[in-house]
Amino acid sequence: MNSNSTLSLAITSGKGGVGKTNIALNLACALYAMEYRALLMDCDLGLANLDVMLGVAPEGTLQDLLMSDADASSILYSLADGFDILPAASGVPELVEMDSDMCDLLLRRMLPVLSHYDYVFLDLGAGINRTVQSFASMAAARIVVVTPEPTALTDSYALIKVLATYHKVRDFLVVVNQVENRQEESTTFKRLFAACQRFLGVEPVLLGSIRTDRRVPEAVRRQTPYVNAFPDSPASQDVIEIARKLIRIRDAMKDTLNRRNILQVLPS
Repeated sequence: MNSNSTLSLAITSGKGGVGKTNIALNLACALYAMEYRALLMDCDLGLANLDVMLGVAPEGTLQDLLMSDADASSILYSLADGFDILPAASGVPELVEMDSDMCDLLLRRMLPVLSHYDYVFLDLGAGINRTVQSFASMAAARIVVVTPEPTALTDSYALIKVLATYHKVRDFLVVVNQVENRQEESTTFKRLFAACQRFLGVEPVLLGSIRTDRRVPEAVRRQTPYVNAFPDSPASQDVIEIARKLIRIRDAMKDTLNRRNILQVLPS
């Protein structure tokens, strides 16, 4: 799932409630503000919440794309010119566990529109079910969202282990969410890195962290991305910095056409 100019990013987490969807949304908003075209796909199938976070009511959903003859462009919900979302369906059990063939079908249906974007974000459900594994392995890059909680670290390690063992994925970018300071960022990431390196031979790369910020839940209640509502808040500034790193990653991939090189442009 890649082209010469479109960077697809699977936003994953081992544990629910770590802020994954909010990060995906705000990264897309930050990149759009920098004049990049973005598509945000709600791939948390059966438990859609992206539309709720935005306070919108799309007419079509990912279910329509899979179960009907509708073309992708008619299903997408436009937030702005060059910034669209593909909503998921809620309460559809048959979509929760999609195998690789169904994921392939979805992406084939999406192919005609993917090249219209600079970034495509796949907001995946938490955990290690088949749908998560399929989408995560298909994306050009993976962002694993963790928090300093021990359970979040343990579950993120399990996710990385499954993708590395069964899908031969070796490259992972990590965002540490809800940190109090840079020391907590460093401590959290080092614990995950040490476990992955020792037991899996995998060396994830720290993409950045997002500080705990009272403006984040306030923006959620307003159903507005916090980078738009509170652009000067600590969390917004952290997301903008991560977005700048994603620009560097995409630029490197455009030059090399080799997804393994995405990790070489980040600081060690």
